[in-house]
Amino acid sequence: MVRAMVEVENVNHPGHMSRVDAGKYAAAREAMLALLPRTAPGMSQKEMMLAMRQALPVTLFPGTTTSWWAKTVQLDLEAKGLVVRDAGKPLRWRRT
Repeated sequence: MVRAMVEVENVNHPGHMSRVDAGKYAAAREAMLALLPRTAPGMSQKEMMLAMRQALPVTLFPGTTTSWWAKTVQLDLEAKGLVVRDAGKPLRWRRT
């Protein structure tokens, strides 16, 4: 069976594209956009990872894969300008 794939970007490697499972990407993208606030201070990486772990279904994201998907989606959305990284410590992200 052939899985549908989608290309994702990485803000840290401009021009580099990776292909990932389209269904999992869509679910993780929807969850992240619903969780991230639009206003500062946004969410730290730890807060974002915990929120994504609770938001994503275990049946689709078994074990610890939620962190990988959360980071992949965050980097892609940041590269597309839908998420911004605010300066400071710890780093924080929010929707544009």
